[in-house]
Formats: sequence, C-alpha cells, structure tokens
Amino acid sequence: MKRAKIRVPHIVSKKRKGEPIAVITAYDYLSGRLADLVGFDIVLVGDSLGMVIQGHESTVPVTLEDVLYHTKCVRRAVKNALLVADMPFLSYQIDENEAVRNAGRLIKEGGAEAVKLEGGEEVAPLIKRLTEIGIPVMGHIGLLPQRVHATGGYRVMARTREEAERLKEVAKELEKSGIFSLVLEEVPLETAELITKALEIPTIGIGAGPHTDGQVLVFHDVLGLFGEFKPRFVKRYLDGEKLFKEALEKFFSDIKTRKFPTREHSFSWKEFKVED
Repeated sequence: MKRAKIRVPHIVSKKRKGEPIAVITAYDYLSGRLADLVGFDIVLVGDSLGMVIQGHESTVPVTLEDVLYHTKCVRRAVKNALLVADMPFLSYQIDENEAVRNAGRLIKEGGAEAVKLEGGEEVAPLIKRLTEIGIPVMGHIGLLPQRVHATGGYRVMARTREEAERLKEVAKELEKSGIFSLVLEEVPLETAELITKALEIPTIGIGAGPHTDGQVLVFHDVLGLFGEFKPRFVKRYLDGEKLFKEALEKFFSDIKTRKFPTREHSFSWKEFKVED
C-alpha cells in the first residue's frame, strides 16, 4: 500500500491526535532510502554530518554547501517523509537577508521541505520572516551544538524549575514566531514535559525523556556505528560497528587467501556468443 506524502500540517496534527512523531537523521541516498522505507515521519539532514560523516569533533565546521550536497542526496531517496535540512553555523547568524537566501537554497536547490535552526528569542524575527515567505521552520532549543564553544561542552540544560520556566517562555516565543515544531535537546524530562504541555505545536526530543510529542536520534547512533561513543540518551538497536567490521574482515581474508573471487563471481567466454 502506497504511503501518503507527509507535509507540515500532518506533523502539527499528530500532536492533536496524540500520535508519536518518529524522526531520524539521514545524510545520503542509502540512509534516506532506509528511513523512508521504514516509514519515518520526518527525515532530518542534520549538521551532525560534521561528526558522523566528516569526522569533526563538533558541528561547527559544517558549511551550507555541505548540508546542501547531502540534502540533495537524501532528497533523491525520500518520497514520503517530510524532509528537513539543518541550517549550519553562520549560515543564518550574520545577516537576515543572507539567512533567507541560504534557507531558500536548501529548499529550492536541495529539495528540503523545511529548515531547522538553533536558538531562542534572537532568531525569532528571522523565523517570522522565513515563515511569512513560505519556508517552514523547525526550532531547536536546550543544548545547542553549534554553540558548544560558548556553553562549555555538551551538557544537560535547564536543570532547575526556574531554568525550565525560562526555557518554556523561549519556546512560546518561538511558537509565536511561526515554527511548526520544536527540538528539545538534552534537557531533563520534567523540563521537556513542562514545555510540551505549554505548546500547541509538537516537540521532538533528543535526550529529553518520554514526554515529548516525538523522538529523534542520529542514524549512526541507532545502528551502533560508533563503537565507544554512546551518549546516555541513545538506545542502540544494532551493534553495527562489530557486524560491519566482521564482514570486512571476512572479505579481507578471502582476498588474501584467494578464496574470492571464485568461478561463481566470474565471467567466462562460454557465456557470450562469438560472431565470426
């Protein structure tokens, strides 16, 4: 049975229906195809590609061109999910007109159907402008990976009732500006529940407990492709690094011992009709 295409209004309506929203990141045709085959509601081309694809220690070095390239790859695979692209560091902080242009490129050239950007009240005017010209925006508060140098590393945010109340007001301001959903990253479950109940738009949690309207994890984390790296909030559904390594070791060994290729993996003259 063919799935219906998911669009922004469908995501918003899921909160009213009490239907959990499933989100996963993707960075290429393969990961996008698998995510869409499974039936995820949202596929996010995250600037986390800087870490899991490019090998950086943070998302900070990622450029707009990087995200644009990977969005194009994922777009070719994703047919049903809502495709969201991250706006990387300095693609929207310098100048509002430049930010609009960059968001437009992710939509027009990359094929994204919405963009995600990090920040609070300081990005509210930009969000308002983007939504007014028809670019849907997903917000992102709590831990802001693009500001890791300023915040002193990756740590849980809004850890007290007072801090949670302040973050709730930020969330409401972003909702007022026009975001259709809001990522809450690395906040206590009580903070996430407080914010989720205060908003009409859905919240998407990552390290934010079970009370958000949806959940997102990084593709590589779900599949266990980074052996020793395992944040507390990640649940691995596969020991991918071990399985991939074992398969590659067998391939390597077969080459070295001349067990591969065999006749089964080869072509022969007998298969082809030779004309005089």
